This record gives sequence, C-alpha cells and structure tokens, in this order.
Amino acid sequence: MSKDSAPLAGIVVVSVEQAISAPFATRQLADLGATVIKIERPEGDFARHYDSLVKGNSAFFVWANVGKQSVAIDLRNPDDERLLKKLIAGADVFIHNMSPAAAIGRGIDADTLRAEYPKLIVCAISGYGPDGPRSDDKAYDLAIQAEAGAFSVTGDEAMSKVGFSVADISAGMYALTSVLAALVRRDRTGEGASIHVSMLEALAEWLSAPLYAATYGTGQAPRTGRRHHAIAPYGTFQLSDGRTILIAVQSDGEWQSLASALLKNSSLGIDQRFLTNSDRLANVVELEVLISDQLASISAHEAMARLSAGRIAVARVNDLAGVWQHEQLRVRGHFHEVQTEHGPVELLDPPFDISGWVRPSSSVPGLNEHDPEILAAIMRRAEN
Repeated sequence: MSKDSAPLAGIVVVSVEQAISAPFATRQLADLGATVIKIERPEGDFARHYDSLVKGNSAFFVWANVGKQSVAIDLRNPDDERLLKKLIAGADVFIHNMSPAAAIGRGIDADTLRAEYPKLIVCAISGYGPDGPRSDDKAYDLAIQAEAGAFSVTGDEAMSKVGFSVADISAGMYALTSVLAALVRRDRTGEGASIHVSMLEALAEWLSAPLYAATYGTGQAPRTGRRHHAIAPYGTFQLSDGRTILIAVQSDGEWQSLASALLKNSSLGIDQRFLTNSDRLANVVELEVLISDQLASISAHEAMARLSAGRIAVARVNDLAGVWQHEQLRVRGHFHEVQTEHGPVELLDPPFDISGWVRPSSSVPGLNEHDPEILAAIMRRAEN
C-alpha cells in the first residue's frame, strides 16, 4: 500500500498555532496524510509546558501534535518572518489561532494572504470571530464554556465545567471540516477560501438543543447531573455489587422492553405514569426508584443478563484507567507507539478508519524538530 493512498497525501498545511484549538485541527489533517508544519514561538507552544506526565511530555501537547514538523520562528525577526511567508507561499492551507488584530498586524490575515495567493485556503480560529464587540478578547476553553452556556447545563445543584476541552475541540473540528470542504471546492473550481471559526459559535452550535428548548419552551431546565434532562429513564444506577452502570431508554417501545425484561412487570410499560417520555420525565423520581429497587434485589449478573435480553442500551461507568484498558479498544488495536523527544509512548489511534490506507508510524516533534528537506520542498513549490 503506497504512501500516496493517504487521503490528504500531497497537501501542505502551515499553521501558526498554540494551545489546543488549531493544533487539534491540524493534527487531524496530519492523521489523514497532510504534511503539517507547526510554527512555534522560540520558547515553544505553551502547551508543551502544561505538564510532563507522558514520560516527560505534556499530555495536551502529545495529544494535539502527533505527526507534525516543528519550526521555531520569532515573528519579530525579519528573517524569520520572511521564512514564514515563503512557507505559506508553498502551502495549500494556512491556519492560525491568533487574535484577528494580531493576524492583521503580522500581515497573515485571510484578506492579505488571499490577495497574493488566491488559491490558498486560510483558516482563522478565534474566540469570538473577526468582528463584533468581543472580537479581540482573549479566549481560552473554559472562558468559552462559560460564555456559551456549557457551565449552565453541566453539573447538578452546583454548575460545573465540562471535564475536557470541549470548546477547543468543537472549534478544531469545525476548522477541520471547513478546510476539507474548501479543499474539495478548490479541486472543482480552483478557488481558495477564507474561513473564520469562532469558538463561541462552534460551542453554541453544540448547545443548540438545550438552547432552543429554553428559548421556545418554559425557560432553562434545571441541571440534572447523572441523568438526562429531557429523556427518561436515561442515567446512572447502582448494581447490587456496588458497580455503577448507565441505562438508556430512547423510545416508548424500549421502555416497554425494560419493564418486561428488567422489572418483570409488563403492565408498567403501559402504566399511565410512564406511558410516554413526557410522562416518564414528570414521574422520573418514582420511575428511578422502581428501577433502583429492582437492581438492588437481584445479582449484578442477573441484572446485566436481563438488560441484554431486553436489548436495552447499558454501559459501564468507567474511570480513565478503565478506558485505557477497554476491551473493545484493545481488541480492535486502537493503540500505537509514537516516538517523542523523551522516548516512545503508547497513544490512541485516530478514529479515522478509511479503506485502502494504513496510517504510517509518526512522532511528536521536539521544539524546532523538522526535516529540512520537507521545508526545502515546500519553498520550491512556492517558487513554482
């Protein structure tokens, strides 16, 4: 199988990036076979220094930077600035997560670059977008979680952040899909693109369902912690051996199956208190007591067998150690060894599973670690 079978083989991406949003987007492009040049400040992306937990590497940095070439550039240095411009001139895609004002000040905003390189795809990720009253405000993940309402729908009596970088990831994924769409359009029309991804807009989109329900319904629903706010029964329960599982019912038919298979009382499936999802939500405390009492009265093995027999969705509530050893991930070979400046580490495979292509081995670059031949080839492209 040839290297050229990679979906993005031959695509060159240059990215002035730090932290998570842009690095996460470009890591996906690298995973798909693009050549990604990561431009870092001389002291390095500050995500390199968040921690040193992965055998001397930052967990955040390792996660978001596999498969890239690192080039350290001081944008205040005229020679380094010229190097960056040469690399951009040879690229198919340029990405940054600088503030809009900073990009304009450096002459690497979409309008400036596309005036010179009409076929270039320029993707800018910012907290609030290129205009509006908040366009130049600093924006980090938790700040956007707060602004977009994620705190307000997470937790129980006390609101909480989402436990991972959801604002950065949402922006990174919209940057990825926008770039891929722009590459397809360029193949068809020859036209480049200016892409603006706002972290606020990306995460607000992911909150659309509760936002619409609050706006068009009776106001914001209370936070419900371990259970779903709009579907029942859909939440965590304890087995008789102390383990916690999640039970998920999505339809009236599934509720009737659970009533018969787990509760051994098919009449509950058509009980007026629980007949529809709205009924079950209105009586959710009573409903959950019925389920909890049944689970407490039978062995954990019997409970899981009954749920399986009823084709009810059930999940273990894993901690991160459980995820790392998850039998499904392990059996499917969803791990690979990656080289870092501090030695090899085992990481998750990217979730892309595309026929006719096997992802090659890769590494996490040290600061300014790159193949000079790759940079030279990019600059030759610029000359041509």
